[in-house]
Amino acid sequence: MPFRYGIATMTHLPHVVLALTFEIDGRAAEGIAADNLPPKWFTKNPNRGVDDEIEEMLAVLRAAVHHARGGRATTVFGYWRELYAAQAAWAKAQTPPIPPLLAQFGVSLVERALIDAFCRVRGATFAAALRENLFGIELGALRPELAGAAPRDWLPARPAGSLIVRHTVGLGDPLEEGDIAADERVDDGLPQSLDACVRFYGLRHFKIKINGETARDRERLARMAAIFARECAGEWACSLDGNESFTGVAAFVDYMKVLQGAPELKSLWPRLLFIEQPWHREVALTPAIGEVARAWPERPPIIIDESDAELGSLPAALALGYAGTSHKNCKGVFKGVANACRLAQRRVAGEPGLLSGEDLSNVGPVALLQDLAVQAALGVESVERNGHHYFAGLAAWPAAVQAHVLAQHGDVFVRSTAGWPRVDVRDGRVEMGSGLRAPFGAMPPPLDEVPSAEW
Repeated sequence: MPFRYGIATMTHLPHVVLALTFEIDGRAAEGIAADNLPPKWFTKNPNRGVDDEIEEMLAVLRAAVHHARGGRATTVFGYWRELYAAQAAWAKAQTPPIPPLLAQFGVSLVERALIDAFCRVRGATFAAALRENLFGIELGALRPELAGAAPRDWLPARPAGSLIVRHTVGLGDPLEEGDIAADERVDDGLPQSLDACVRFYGLRHFKIKINGETARDRERLARMAAIFARECAGEWACSLDGNESFTGVAAFVDYMKVLQGAPELKSLWPRLLFIEQPWHREVALTPAIGEVARAWPERPPIIIDESDAELGSLPAALALGYAGTSHKNCKGVFKGVANACRLAQRRVAGEPGLLSGEDLSNVGPVALLQDLAVQAALGVESVERNGHHYFAGLAAWPAAVQAHVLAQHGDVFVRSTAGWPRVDVRDGRVEMGSGLRAPFGAMPPPLDEVPSAEW
């Protein structure tokens, strides 16, 4: 099903699986990681071709693997820091330079494979390794305010056993059954319109895409608010995602004040969790944002997402008046851990410290489960988690992989009426039991069954 976000509409995309072998404690250990390669997210240039962007994503991944070869360190965290620095230097030296968000995407995949390999060797889950600091994380090296602290000092004592699914409503998604044209109907036994999804999955949290077209956004938001009121029995909440739609700082303020003054939207604002990255990354961390924050004290909580590209991005954002940031594994696991701890420290001090869980159309059998494991360990309770709404579950994977997922993660996935595994969202939540018992979220699927690149 097409997914419209920002300046792009996704109809298909590559998915990369990375298998690496590390020497840990004197023996070989294999780890895996996976992710989508989504054009128009890491770099939002409307003039670049999709194929060029996909090849660039593969190039940064190959570079990260190259830099990882021969790396040596006494801790997992130390290995990651060396790799991060090497990749950053390489990206800066390219012509033109490769943006940090894109460059470190390659590092995040190596990082995830390393975490998986380490947890397998040590026989520890990700949450336990984080709590016992088996990774050797030095929080003070990334956030000076946390010097001398360990992750267990700021993170939950145990990960959540289930997470709230925050269902994305794309810019082109049908809101009601009557919005679905006959030639766009997907007859696979699963709901397609927003109101049908609410009933089928028991949804209560929503992530709504906006793009600055005031009249269109206002009309769609009003329709959604009516659907939520009708279908959710008064128990619902939402976030808004601007996907960098606003290049003018003041333009977003004016846009929001129009929406906040609309009588048909008055039920939405008390239930708004936060607004995610409304400003384009070129202006999102400039002094003009600080001026807006000072002049707009009654603003809703606003967080960064695409602008969370470097280790110093969150401190810069907090200084400008943002409420926090998002976590998604494609931006880095250890960076997310440091961000979560720093934001928890701020909350204790009575300051804004919001960490959201976002998605990037994440799918199984590896990427989704690893991301869920991290979200649960970081204490994120509401997570955007509906890539399965746009993809036909795990239908693209070989039968052996599908069977493996159903056997090993039968609480997270269920067989659809069409025969392939889909994420099992019930009462608006997804269960975490099998993902928390696995070394790093996912029990490794049979990689020899994964199709070749030519497939």
